[in-house]
Amino acid sequence: MNRLAVFVFPLALAIQAPAQLLTPAERSIQKAQQMIAKSPNHVAYYNALAMAFARRARETSDVAYYGKAEETIAKSLQLQPNNFEALKVKAWVLLGRHEFAAALDLAKQLNKQMPDDISIYGYLADANVELGNYPAAVDAAQWMLNLRAGNIAGLTRAAYLRELHGDISGAMDLMQMAYDSTPVAEAEDRAWLLVQMSHLSWAENNLDRAAHFANGALQLFPEYHYALGALARVRTAQGRHEEAAHLLKRRYAAAPHPENLFTLAAALHAAGRKAEAAEAFARFETAALQESATADNSNHELMEYYTDYLKQPEKALRIARMELDRRRDVFTRAGYAWALSALGRDAEADREMKAILTLGIKNPKLREQANTIALRAEAKTRASR
Repeated sequence: MNRLAVFVFPLALAIQAPAQLLTPAERSIQKAQQMIAKSPNHVAYYNALAMAFARRARETSDVAYYGKAEETIAKSLQLQPNNFEALKVKAWVLLGRHEFAAALDLAKQLNKQMPDDISIYGYLADANVELGNYPAAVDAAQWMLNLRAGNIAGLTRAAYLRELHGDISGAMDLMQMAYDSTPVAEAEDRAWLLVQMSHLSWAENNLDRAAHFANGALQLFPEYHYALGALARVRTAQGRHEEAAHLLKRRYAAAPHPENLFTLAAALHAAGRKAEAAEAFARFETAALQESATADNSNHELMEYYTDYLKQPEKALRIARMELDRRRDVFTRAGYAWALSALGRDAEADREMKAILTLGIKNPKLREQANTIALRAEAKTRASR
């Protein structure tokens, strides 16, 4: 079957999706608050409200909603100490705040209490991915699908792991299955899945299809910050830097975080708007340094800024080492290797990159950096001979 034909159906649905006054998370928040007003001591309603706040954090990229979720979890645990559902939401919030080690510890505890809970295996997969424990992440994702074949959460985790292991086509198939199984009313979930499919198409250098999915996500969920970023990435790959900068300005307006300011600054720089870029980079650096010692940070972008733009790789290496103390995913390790290479330590960088590539990852940017490092290391070897 022609693969392009498979993807007509999702976007047709996206175009037909009706506009909603409230987002799915907002509707869930409203409903839970109404139930709490009627039954203020009902633990389940607080758990539902906490999860709705956590979902709203993803919709908006506003971390204040994680704080609201934590306050609601605390109320639930006050009413019923150690209740399982509240602790499940707590694990989700810890992942959202990038406190991966703490999330893993809690998920392991919950998994012992309830070894057939699919959501907990999802949290185990997420935390292990970010900590670089890929075999454990694969095991957890497989358990999700073993317990309930075709469940959406399991499909998305398995898709991401397939991508990390270099199976882009297989990842796309699973994301498609997840999309087809997601209720039409869940507009943000469906938009998120289209963004993932845009990313996978970009990874295969199928830029038209990547734009197709990103635009579909924006039709489903207007001004969705993830979709604006996905479409901007396509425009950058196409050399349409002014368009990318415009999209990234919209994304930064919707989600004003340092990492989004960095990509906007990079787009302005590529578009030749050097003064605007310099001002944006300066604001990014100040904001990123303020949060660099916290779990939810912009250290990957800070490493790239110091290595590629300021040409101060020693600062990038310091940030990379600090981040490696928290997580050892392939992207953190790649940033570390790139900084090493910029400092002339190409043999070390090449060894690190070769170890990363054994996973099979085909991320275009990471592969390009790996090739550059390998060529530098080879040139030095030849020179020394």
